[in-house]
Amino acid sequence: MSGALDLSLLRRWPDVEAPGLVAADAADLLILDESESARAGTGPDELTVIGDAYGALTLAAATAGATGIRVHQDPLTAEAALAANAERLVPEARFTSLPLDAALVAGARTVLLRLPRSLDALADIAATIATAASPDVVVYAGGRVKHMSVAMNDVLRGAFERVDVTHARAKSRVLIARTPRAVAPPAPRAARVDGLEIRAFGGAFAGARIDIGTRLLLAHLPPSAAGGTPEDPWIDFACGTGVIAATWALRHPDAQVYASDQSAAAVDSANATMHANGLSDRVEVVRDDLLSRRADSSASLIALNPPFHSGAAVSDRVAPRLFRDAARVLRPGGELWCVWNSTLRYRPELERIVGPTRQIARDPKFTVTVSTRR
Repeated sequence: MSGALDLSLLRRWPDVEAPGLVAADAADLLILDESESARAGTGPDELTVIGDAYGALTLAAATAGATGIRVHQDPLTAEAALAANAERLVPEARFTSLPLDAALVAGARTVLLRLPRSLDALADIAATIATAASPDVVVYAGGRVKHMSVAMNDVLRGAFERVDVTHARAKSRVLIARTPRAVAPPAPRAARVDGLEIRAFGGAFAGARIDIGTRLLLAHLPPSAAGGTPEDPWIDFACGTGVIAATWALRHPDAQVYASDQSAAAVDSANATMHANGLSDRVEVVRDDLLSRRADSSASLIALNPPFHSGAAVSDRVAPRLFRDAARVLRPGGELWCVWNSTLRYRPELERIVGPTRQIARDPKFTVTVSTRR
């Protein structure tokens, strides 16, 4: 393959699509331009791409001739978007989606990286590269200037001897890291909060703590409910580090719980949280977009603290997508317990999509509601 890929043709689907939400931006173009000569000298299986939002970096590199590309994307929707864009635009592209571990970067000589917002996530990525990539690896880490900080340079310098900074272009910038240091591979952050052991890999929502919205929801979850059996487990939807699932399992020693999130970092964190609390036998943790593995009308109880970001963008279309799938999975009379930032005013959406909704609690920032499936 040769030539250039028109990045404007990329789509975000199955992620949220709306005016102003793009599938590729100036940071992708700058990473590709800065890495062009390095990619030209990179052989088969020597290029790794991390954090590619919807396939811009992977597919542009494939179009330019790269083969055997290894890719890690934290959201499952990003993996699906990459696959869909490849099938539609670059069917000849050869790439493999992998977890963030040594196999992703073993022997890699060039790494293209979209900088994550989280410094902990960047630290985990940098440590993974430094411990397993080729000694001559060069990392091209780019992002939009408004989402970057000087602290990112410091994080990269913790794993690499040399970090150079490019000139800004179109409000984007690239950090170029070389010469890996001897560092330890990533391990989850650990904390004990209110008697619960929490484990969090970089990028998992809230890290190794309980965010205030989840804390409010936990304080008001019903003391008893239908379900909680192997056939009808209670569901922690968009589970993050698994705090709700683990708390349910600890409060109810006979309950079976199902925890789901599309983020790889969240699923790894939730599994680690369950292991740390001795709950792995009663809490199943899966990586899934929405609740696609669950049958229609099969659940009695779902808890949800919905995200309101699509990538770096704030969007009011993210939560309704989750509400719709929760409504699909709930059986008639089943309950969706939800906590949300009060300014988002989700109650009319919950009423329309799920069913009758009543307020359970409210503090200066968050609202807890329960919606009964009609």
